[in-house]
Parts: sequence; structure tokens; C-alpha cells
Amino acid sequence: MTGGSLPPAARAGAAQTQAVQLRQLFAHTGIKMFLILTLALLPLGIIALFASFQAIRTADLEKEALLRVAVTQSARKLSADLQSDRTALELTVNTLATIGMDAALCARLGIFLNSHDGDGGHFYIYDRAGKRLCGSEDAEPAGVPRQARFDPTTAELLPQSGYLVSRAPSRNGQLVALTYYSLAHLESVADPTTALQNRQLSLRQGARQLMLNRTGHRMISGTDTSLSARIDQSNIVLTMTVRDPPATVARLLSLFLPLVMWFAAAAIGWFVVNRLLIRPLVILRRTVAAYQPGEVLEPLQRVRTPAQEIVALGETFRAISEEVATHEAEMAEGLETQRKLTREVHHRVKNNLQIIASLINLHARSAHDPEAIEAYASIQRRVDALSVVHRNHFAELEENHGVGVRPLISELTASLRGTAPAAARRFAIQIDSDTLHISQDVAVPIAFLLTELVELAMMLDPQGMMRISVQLQPDRDDRALLNVKSTGLRASSAMSALLEERYGRVLTGLSRQLRSPLEHDAQAGGYAIVITVIP
Repeated sequence: MTGGSLPPAARAGAAQTQAVQLRQLFAHTGIKMFLILTLALLPLGIIALFASFQAIRTADLEKEALLRVAVTQSARKLSADLQSDRTALELTVNTLATIGMDAALCARLGIFLNSHDGDGGHFYIYDRAGKRLCGSEDAEPAGVPRQARFDPTTAELLPQSGYLVSRAPSRNGQLVALTYYSLAHLESVADPTTALQNRQLSLRQGARQLMLNRTGHRMISGTDTSLSARIDQSNIVLTMTVRDPPATVARLLSLFLPLVMWFAAAAIGWFVVNRLLIRPLVILRRTVAAYQPGEVLEPLQRVRTPAQEIVALGETFRAISEEVATHEAEMAEGLETQRKLTREVHHRVKNNLQIIASLINLHARSAHDPEAIEAYASIQRRVDALSVVHRNHFAELEENHGVGVRPLISELTASLRGTAPAAARRFAIQIDSDTLHISQDVAVPIAFLLTELVELAMMLDPQGMMRISVQLQPDRDDRALLNVKSTGLRASSAMSALLEERYGRVLTGLSRQLRSPLEHDAQAGGYAIVITVIP
């Protein structure tokens, strides 16, 4: 069935569907802006197309053609001047290399070069030994060291002294002639005969560059065009830069018409975009920026825009804020529950350690054998060391700083002195520690390590003293040196026996847990180990 044979109700429904689709299409913000800007800029575009295209194209072509002719002509003139002087230099050095020194020949070369260079030609002839055979009376400009006089480069730029130096070695390689060209001479030779206003000449050789402008010559501001040409028989490039000529009526027209077009387009575009997009987006951004965790955003109460995309974005923000508020409430509740459980676990561990220490103390009181009493005391000291680490770790848990080194060692040494044997009640311990923090994985082996060393020193020298220092290493902010010194830790047969019997294996195991070697200074009676600290 064809479209003409459709019933009136079906044709009306199809037309209504097409109308709805067209309204949805034109309701899109991008389509609206495209149509408005296209219709608004069409007259300005037609005017600017015919007014500026030919003027700009013609002016650019003329400028480029004139510049190409000028730079080519300047490069040829400069190449011819350098080649002429180089030929004279080669004839002179070849003759001198054959017949020996000839003052008259050098004088004729100077006259020839002076006739070419109005500022006075500077030339110098040297032999391999560095002796100057002849040359100009003026001092040689700086820039070419003695060892570089016989370099194979035919021409070289000297930006520091402002010269171009040309080399001409003899055929036998025993003599070399150096000629220096000043900036004024180079500019006068390279000056093009074409009438180019506001031009600038420069020579470039790799990273070196010489500007050939006359003193006081300034170029007007504006865009520029540059073309280059290579100087014959050298790796030097002559570059000529020309700025835009003074404004003409056609150029002013070509310049100002696009400006008018840009202003009109900017004004129309700003009005449309500001009304349809920018202002609603700014309001939406401020609403989102003022969002506080737990709140529910209601941006649509303030946003008024026909852009359906922004309306949908506001609805998305509202839905996200509702979901975030719900999740934050659940996370806060879970965090509080976890904190309570953590406190309960720490409390139970502390109580268990206290019960263990009390049981050991009760058994120690009922024991009568001195060795059994000392064994119970040794076990109790290690339980106390673990308890000290646990208490310090729990105290720093809320701030997540780790275990404090100074309070850990202070409390540990106090506990060790309290459970020391009767003969070691006066055993002194000095502590010198920086303000450092360590993790619990490091604190436990350090506590046991100090317990073993203090007990060992008390057994070997009960009336002695011990110095414990923890200093941050100067080259690392995550490493510190733990140093334990005592007269009881000096090498002796009794100490060797105790290390062999028990303490040596324990100390070695603890150093492996700390992943660092435990150094023993037998003569001074000291142990040192590098530990990891929290930066």
C-alpha cells in the first residue's frame, strides 16, 4: 500500500511522528547553536571572502618572490667575495710554502684584501709550529684557538668577537691563512640591490649565529617571513627576514574585516552560549562545589535552561549525591564498629599478656632452684618486652604514626631493670634516641634484641652500664642505626660460651627478621644494626 492510499488517520499519525522527531532534533543544543551561528555569520563571511582573499594572496606572493630573489642575490655576492679572497690567500700560502718567506708577496696580499674590505682586511699566515709568518698589523681577533687553525672547515662564524673567519691552507698542509671579516663588511657585501624595507640579515652555522644589521637598526613589530640560501663551499646559511610592509588600504581592509567578523561572531556566540550553556553550567558548578559529604544535591531548583543535557546532568548529580550519602552513612557505621572491635582485641591481648606475666611470677615465687628462678625471670622479661611493644603500638594506633622508638626503649629498659637479677640491680642504662617511629613488625624483634643484649650484659658485667642510641642516618630518612655498647659485651671466654650456648642463635634469628646484619665490635663491646623507620 503506497503513502497516498493510507487512511487519513494513519497519515495524520505519521505526520505527527515526523513533527515530534523534528522537534527533538532541533531541541538539541548543538543543532541550535550551529544554525544560529551559521545564519548570523553568513553575510560577514561573504563580504570578507571577496575583500581579503585576493589582497592577502597577492601581497604574500609578491613578498615571497621578492625575498627569494634578494636572498639568492645576497648569497651569491657574499660567496663571490669570499671565493675571490680565498683564491688570493691560496695563491699566497702555496707560493710561500714553496719559496719561503716573501715580505713583498705578503704586502701585495694585504693591499688586495684592503681593496675589498673597506674596514681593512685582517689576515694572518701561520706555519704548523704556530709561528706567524706575516699578516695585518692589528691584533688578531679572539675566537680561533691555536690548535684549531688547521681545521678543515673553510669558513667559521665567531659570534663572541663578531667576525667570520675564512681558512686557506697550503697544498702541502704546512701553512694556513686566516682572514677575518667584520660585520660591517659582511653586511655591505650581502646588502641586496632590491628595495626591501625593514629587512634583517643573519648568518647561521649550526648553533652559531651572526646578526648583520647595522648599529641602531630596529625592525618594526609584526609578522615576518624568512628565506635562506647556502654560501658556496661552506656550511654557512644566509637568512633574510622581512617584516610586513607598511599598511595599505587593501591590507587594512583585509585586516579589519576579519576583526569585525570575529567581534560579531564572538558577540553572537557569547550571547547564545552564555544564555543556553554557560550560566546554567556556572550555577551547576557552584552547587556542586558547595556540596558537603552527606548532603543531597538539588541543582535543578536553581538551574533554568532549555538544554536537556544540562537538566539530565543535574539529575545525575542528585542521584549520585543520594547514593554517596547512603554509602557514607554505612561506612561511618562500619568504621565505628571496626574501631570498637579493634579496641576490644587490644584490650583482650593486653589482659592475656598480663595474665601470662602474673602466672610466670607466681611460678617463680614457688620455685626454690636458683636456675629455675632465673629461667622464669628470663621468660618474664621477654613477655614484658612483647607487652611493652603492644602497649606502645596501641597508643600510636589512632594517629597511625607507628611505635615511638624513645618511649619503647625507655619502658623496655625500665621493665628489664625491674626484673634484673639481684647482682645487677645497679646496672645502669643510658638512652640517646632521635624522635623516630617504627612499625610493629620492626618493634617486636628490636624489643627482643634489646632484651637479649641487656640480659647478656647483666650476666657478664652486673655492675656495669649500657648505652643505647638510635640515630637517623644522614643519607636516608627511612633508615636509623641502633647502637648498643656495654663493657659486658666485650669479647671474653664467658661471652663466647653464652653466645654458643643460646644467645648467638637468638641474635642471629632476630637480625634476619630485621633484614640487616648485626655488627659486633668485640674490642669496644658494642652491637650495631640498621633498622627501618617510618619517614
